[in-house]
Amino acid sequence: MLTAKIPAAPVPNVAEKPPVLVVDDEYGPRESIAFSLAAEFAVDTAERAKEALAKIQARQYSAVVLDIRMPEMDGIRALEEMRKIDPHVSVIMLTGYGTLLTAQQAMVAGANQYLRKPPDIPELIDAVRKQAQATRLRRAQAGLTRDALELNAALKREIEHNEPQIWQARASVELVHDLNNPLTVVIGYAALLAEEARMLGQRDPEMAKKLLEYAGMVERAAEYCHHLSENWRMAAKQAPEFTKVDLVQVVHEVRQVIFFGNVAIQCAGLPEAPVRGSKFELMRVLQNLFKNSLEAGATRLTVTFVRHEMHIEMTAADNGAGMEPDRLKRALHGGFSSKTNGTGLGLSICRHLAGTHGATFGVESSPGRGTTVRLVFPAAPQG
Repeated sequence: MLTAKIPAAPVPNVAEKPPVLVVDDEYGPRESIAFSLAAEFAVDTAERAKEALAKIQARQYSAVVLDIRMPEMDGIRALEEMRKIDPHVSVIMLTGYGTLLTAQQAMVAGANQYLRKPPDIPELIDAVRKQAQATRLRRAQAGLTRDALELNAALKREIEHNEPQIWQARASVELVHDLNNPLTVVIGYAALLAEEARMLGQRDPEMAKKLLEYAGMVERAAEYCHHLSENWRMAAKQAPEFTKVDLVQVVHEVRQVIFFGNVAIQCAGLPEAPVRGSKFELMRVLQNLFKNSLEAGATRLTVTFVRHEMHIEMTAADNGAGMEPDRLKRALHGGFSSKTNGTGLGLSICRHLAGTHGATFGVESSPGRGTTVRLVFPAAPQG
């Protein structure tokens, strides 16, 4: 039997309660969990996996609490089927055994968290809160990604149809290309801010901290967008102003602001890599390199910095799909992309911007072995 004091929490309006599905073939545990969550969530229940799958087919839930051991179809198999219907919903697995093997099976099948059964009530409620929020974030990102893909497809069709030859037309296309990612982030975090604000029925320090964090992300991404548009406006009048910039810090900022802190992107080597350049132009280079790697299926992208006397070498090595020599040559030239929704501008933008910083730019790639991009910058004078 579940026994614990339910922790105090903000109680939103019924219409705003995140929907949660509890799936357990045992009546007592199922109803106890549902009762424990009811103050904060709109709880639905199912006693069989097939019933749960039908309900997930009919509506979107913020989280699913799923027992591993059930008749007819066990929790692991049910989880696999749920992922086919809704890949974004958070699933919390309950196991009465608490063994490492069942936990590993659940995580491999796509579970977001697992708890021992019977669960500790405060731990259960905290887990559902966090996982419901994670579901909201994944759904927001998925929607924005769909919109971005549609914009990219339209842009690619326009490029193929018109074949812009003069630099003004190409610069316009590059600007749209580079604005796409940061603008998506601005819209995404703004939507999250609005949603969190609506759910903030009472002052909650932890949620307030998250709102401030999201606001900071919006501000930094908006600053990046402003620079890109301003750089286009002033391109014909003057070159961007170069200052001392730490490339390592720029890598961390691009990973956090543009790619939601993606753990696949890692730094190695020098703790600092000072060069002279434009911070936002260097952000454009890294944005395109990281995006190309991740869209090529990379699950690991390591950016390494090494100093060679008066130069700093940066290598970005991934384990993505890689390219054949002919495809690589065409990609460097620009206007070619192997991706369905690609524009073919990423590497050519990087090569151009690296040149304006006095850096050499080289790419090594082979199918199935990933891609390595190497840039060598003049090191900034010390002092």
